[in-house]
Order: sequence, then structure tokens, then C-alpha cells
Amino acid sequence: MLVSPDTPRFLAARLLLGAWLACGAGAQAQTLLDTSAAIGVQNTLNQIQPGVTQVPGSLSVQFDACKMAPESCKDGQPIGAAPAPATSGQSAQNAQSAQPAPSQVAPAAPTTPTQTTPTPAGEAPATRPVPTVVPLTAEQQQLLQAAQAQFAAGRYPQARNEFEALIVRNYNNPEPHFGLGLALYQLGDLRGATFEFGQFMQFAPQRYEGPYNLGVIATREGRYPDALRLYGEALTLAQSAPPAARQVLLRALATEQGRVKDYVALAATYADLRAADPENVEYIFRHAQALYQAGQVADALPVTYAVLERKPSSLQAALLLADLYVAQGLPDRAVRELSAAAARVLTGTDRATLLLRQSDLLLAQNNLRGALNAASEARQEDRRLPAAIIREAELLAQFGQRPAAVRAYRDALALTPKSAPIQAALAALYLEGNQYPEAAQAAQQALKLTPDASTRARALYVQGVVAYRQGQYTQARTALNSSVLAVPDADSLLWLGLSYYALKDYASAVPVLSESVRLRPTPAARQNLAAALLATARYAEAEALLRGLVTDEVKNAEGWYLLGLSQRAQQRPDDARQSFKTAAGLGSARAKDALK
Repeated sequence: MLVSPDTPRFLAARLLLGAWLACGAGAQAQTLLDTSAAIGVQNTLNQIQPGVTQVPGSLSVQFDACKMAPESCKDGQPIGAAPAPATSGQSAQNAQSAQPAPSQVAPAAPTTPTQTTPTPAGEAPATRPVPTVVPLTAEQQQLLQAAQAQFAAGRYPQARNEFEALIVRNYNNPEPHFGLGLALYQLGDLRGATFEFGQFMQFAPQRYEGPYNLGVIATREGRYPDALRLYGEALTLAQSAPPAARQVLLRALATEQGRVKDYVALAATYADLRAADPENVEYIFRHAQALYQAGQVADALPVTYAVLERKPSSLQAALLLADLYVAQGLPDRAVRELSAAAARVLTGTDRATLLLRQSDLLLAQNNLRGALNAASEARQEDRRLPAAIIREAELLAQFGQRPAAVRAYRDALALTPKSAPIQAALAALYLEGNQYPEAAQAAQQALKLTPDASTRARALYVQGVVAYRQGQYTQARTALNSSVLAVPDADSLLWLGLSYYALKDYASAVPVLSESVRLRPTPAARQNLAAALLATARYAEAEALLRGLVTDEVKNAEGWYLLGLSQRAQQRPDDARQSFKTAAGLGSARAKDALK
């Protein structure tokens, strides 16, 4: 005889807010670096979340180098401004050397006889003689400035044509190749830009702009290992570069280190960025975060406090601090730090986020009441934050306050009407309250919203149990089988086994119930498996299972009765009679009939 287990609660998946938000502007891509023309492009620091690498895009943004590093500008000219036209008394070489740039163009008589040519990843670098650099004449210098002016004005096709014309007149100078590379990049010709920057590196191997800009192209094309290598090469060449330019290179390197999750190297890079700009709160926070991700928790603590000293209202720093204390095995300290931070942040949404994290920690300590109180406070701080409402609903359900949990889930659904997890959670609560039509409808709504595998399995489970309880065993079997295929679960397997049993397919019921017992050997699962074993004449196996059951639950009348049936089927009437007597004494009417 089968028994019907209590319906387990299937709550909606928690919307965790463990990943903190970065401050500042949104993530942008590495952008080409131009230090020899009258324009420049800025690489904005990307946001890095714990355990998540940043994926830069391809946005190129012009910037005023004087605003970025005013100490490096003279007479209002930005870093890398185009030189003034050469006077009749100036030689072409003097005009070129007057060009302000982090590093100068290679001299005409190089002291290094060979150089290493960039090669694709995995190939040995090729060594070839450094070509002789031919300085620009005064006329060519003016042509260069004209082409740079076209580029600065955004007339990229004209700039391309003028740079190409200049290259025809002087191929052995790096500046026209560099300008042409920038123009081709803006025109979307990445292959042409790659070639020109490669030529630039041939004539100016000591300049960092070449490998950096090749790294930008590698990032845009998804060749991330190449980008990481090229940014590293650029930094090696940029030892004497202006501080603003080195920060651009370091941020680009940080992007790729974050992508490959090399947190030790990432922490070192942000330490360098902090040295370049000690009061930059963003750098300090990223340094602390990278140290935490690298497992250097003790080192991360003082750095995190340095963020809070400068910006007490920082939500990100407060969340990171809590994680650091949890990592040190001090969850109570983490809870107190979150409470203190809640008094310092500036918005209700930030306070709600901190309270939700506090609810997480209290729940992990099995402090359900404290977790519920924190979740309720979070909801009060921001009534339009679905995560706070969902957390409160989950905990209300755990406390058995089903009507209140249903109301909370409905409130969350009003804010996010296309949430499949919320619909599935509501379906489970309706099922628990024997509200079968409402449960079936909510489950169907969840399935219409293209849920993930876990939510789909939960909704199908509800559908299957509703069908079983309404005597629709074929439909129950279909829905529960689909649930098990989506995500195997002990309860879904148990109800699937019951459905097979109800359809008198005992042979199919046995393996399904066996798997349910393996995943979670509850008394109900073991008892139902024993019934299926008896139905398939596997009496000895049933007896062994039932002996264990009645040993654990000596007052299980149905277990004793089934044990008696297994013993009687094996021609042991005395043992069977004793089991039936025990069952009858516990109130089993069928055991009493068996004794007659």
C-alpha cells in the first residue's frame, strides 16, 4: 500500500545581490592611443565584479589630454599635440624632435642593430634588422600636420588618403604609418590598421603606442591572449611615459587580467595604478577587490578600510568588507559592519541592498527570524526592489506563513510580471494549500515565460502533483517525467514512482523510487519503494528495506504491516503473524484482518 508524502516546498530561486556594483561611468572599451597627433582617445576603467571578468566593447572616445593630466601640458597644448610648422630656419629633424610625445621617434642611426617583430601567438618571434628612419622634411612635416588635422576633424577618408600620400613620399618614417593606422581603425579596417601599426613598430620599436594600439585591435577582435601580451609589452616600453598615458596602459592591462581571472597580477596592476593616483577611490576599491579575489584577505582588509575612510557611503566597499570578514570566519562581525554601513549610505536602495546581504548571512547561520526581520526592513527601505520582496516571501514560507508569503510573491509579481521563478514559487505555495486550480494556472504561466531548467522542473513538478491528486495519473506521469528530465529531484522522482504505481506499471515504479531513495531516503520514499518491490514479487528485498524502516520508526503501523506481507509471501507465517500483531497494536485495520 502506498503512502502520499507531504508536498515539499519549492521556493523561487533567490535573487542574490552578492555581486556589488562598480562606481563611476559605465564600462567602455580599450581605445586607440594617439600621442603624436593632435587628438587622443581615452580608455575608461571597466567595471569588474567578483568572479566576473570585464568584457570591453569597441567604443573610441576622444579626450583632452590636458584635462586628463594638466601637469603635463604647457601653454594649453595637450600631450602629443602636433608640432608647429617648421620655420625656414629649422631643419626637418629639429621640427620632428620638437614634437611632444611620451617617447621620441627612433633616431636615424639606431644603436640597436636588430629588433623583434611581433608575431601571432604560438609562433617564434622573427628577428630582423631595424630599418633606417628617414626624417620628415619641412614640407613633409606640413603634410603630416594637414593629415592630422583632417583626422582631428573626423574626416577619416581624407585623413587616410593624405597619410597614404605621405607614405609614398617617405615610407621610412613612423609618423605617417601611425596616423594611417588610426584613420583605418576609425574606418573599420582593422586588418589595414594592424598592418600600419606593425610598420610603425618597425620604425619606432621603442614607442609604446604601437603595441598598445595593436592590443586594442586584438581586444576588439576577441584575441584576448594577444591583447594581454601586447598591453604588457606596451607597459614595458612606457617606463618614461607621462603618468596619464601609463594609467591608460595599466587599465587596459587590468581589463585582460580580469578576463583571465589572474587576480594576483590584477592586484599588482591596481597597486601600480594607486601609486600613480593615490587618492583615486576607484583604484583603491579595485585593488582591495582584486586582493580578495586572489585570496589575500588579510591584505585586502586595510585597503577596503582606506576606501571607507575616503568615501564612508560606499556601498561596494561595505559589501566587500562583509565578504572579507566572512572569509575570515567572522560572520557576526560581518553582520555588524553591514548594520553600521546601513547608517552611512545615502539612499534607501543602498540600505536595502545591505540589509539583504545581512539577511543572507543570518540565514547561513540558521537565524531564520533575524533573516526575516532583515528582509522585511530591506523591503521597507525600497518597496520597489523585487529582491527584497522575494526574500521576505521565501522566509515567510519557511515559517509556514503561507498566506503572507503568497501576498508577498504577488507584490513581487506586480513589479516583475514576467518572472518565471516567482510564478513557480506561487504555484508551489498554492499546491501546499490544496488550491489546485491556482497552482496549475501559476505553473502554466511559469512554463510560458521560457524558464531556466530549475524553474521549469519546479513548475512541471507542481503540474504533475496536481494531476496525481486529481486522479489524472497519465498526465501526472508525463509532467513528472519531464520535470525529472529537466532537473532530477528526489521529490519529483517519488511522485513519478507513485504515478507509475497508480497506473499498475510496477516494473517502472521500482527504479524510479529507488533513485528517489538514493537521493533522499525519507521514510515515505522507503515505504513506497517497499510496496513497489512487493508488487513485483521481490519479497526479500522488500523485507530488508522494511526491517530498516521499522527499526528507525518503531511506531510505523503501515511499515510493520508491509513487513508482515513480505514475510508471509516467503512462507514464514510465524514471523508474519508477529509483524501483523505489532501493526494491529499500532492501529492498522488491515493488519487486524490479516490476523483473522
